[in-house]
Amino acid sequence: MVMRRLMILAAVLGLVASHVSAQRGQTPAAPAPQAGASRGNIEHGRYIIEGVAMCFECHSTRDGEGAIIPGTRFMGGPLPVASPPWANNWAVRTPRIAGLPGYTTEMGIRLLTQGAIGRDGVQLRPPMPRFRMTPQDAADVVVYLKSIS
Repeated sequence: MVMRRLMILAAVLGLVASHVSAQRGQTPAAPAPQAGASRGNIEHGRYIIEGVAMCFECHSTRDGEGAIIPGTRFMGGPLPVASPPWANNWAVRTPRIAGLPGYTTEMGIRLLTQGAIGRDGVQLRPPMPRFRMTPQDAADVVVYLKSIS
């Protein structure tokens, strides 16, 4: 039951994530960028990550009952969504995204604007959503993730 709910959640998150850019016009006005935030707005990035894309749902470790283990948000772990029954290249683990280790700001923006292109230039495996964020939304997300290392 928990795995079925998580699969449904992953599908919904994929759909929601593909519409992040469209949602931007409906969000409250983002505060001015904070000093030192290169091209990105940390608070708007937090809104996208935690309120829209909900990245912590996959990029956290869960206990045996499916609850996120405190202190593991954005730290990666076993993928909480079962692989679909058809032939696939489904990931089994999610990486740590707190701090975006191994990613430059430009690589992070590319990942979020060009359909989940990893640092090596190869598309990431499902169920990673194929984000098509605006460059500004992507910069906001990157600056937020880099701030939570």
